[in-house]
Amino acid sequence: MIGIIGAMDIEVESIKALLTDKKEEKISGVNFVSGKIADKDVVVAKCGVGKVFAALCAEAMILKFAPDMIINVGVAGCLDSSLKIGSIVIADSVVQHDMDISALGHPLGLLDGLDIVKIPADKEIYTALEKSVSELGLSYTVGTIASGDQFVADSGKKKFIIDNFDAKSCEMEGGAIGHVCYVNGVPFGILRAMSDGADDGASMDFPTFTRMAAENSTNVIKSFFTKL
Repeated sequence: MIGIIGAMDIEVESIKALLTDKKEEKISGVNFVSGKIADKDVVVAKCGVGKVFAALCAEAMILKFAPDMIINVGVAGCLDSSLKIGSIVIADSVVQHDMDISALGHPLGLLDGLDIVKIPADKEIYTALEKSVSELGLSYTVGTIASGDQFVADSGKKKFIIDNFDAKSCEMEGGAIGHVCYVNGVPFGILRAMSDGADDGASMDFPTFTRMAAENSTNVIKSFFTKL
């Protein structure tokens, strides 16, 4: 089974529409819709915005549905100047940019107990996602996606994340989903389409370009299913 998680309806509604033999179940306040896409068992959930909702959803999905992999899809702020609105970032690792126990002598972003800053995404998954993006002709890059409980709309914060984590995009869920998957031994992938520049204009760009970016993300997932 393949698990798909997005934070907002706009990020998962088109994927849910592809499902046949649908069943719906609510667990811990999250609606999980299961069914089939291209003869593959799939479960899709809208987790809600932020790391706690994302982690709660991922853990419930793993415990109830035992997916073979989880993919987090959606939109994000762009940190790579070579990309444009609608471009895709595929994670080879995730980091939580707001995790900070540096006052105790640890590196920024260190996940205490795991002793790791960047959690690696599954190479098979991100390679297949990369092939799908390439075939669709979308501009993209592969690199670190940074997550935090903050909508980044400030050039100073953007620079902080780039300088400290060499991240390609920033959002609010992928790092938590990767964290939960890593602890549970579930392969994961994170795919994000750029909706804004994570800068002083982000609050205006986000509502304008979110649907277009989300459609790009969904189209990649549709292609990805044909490669499994």
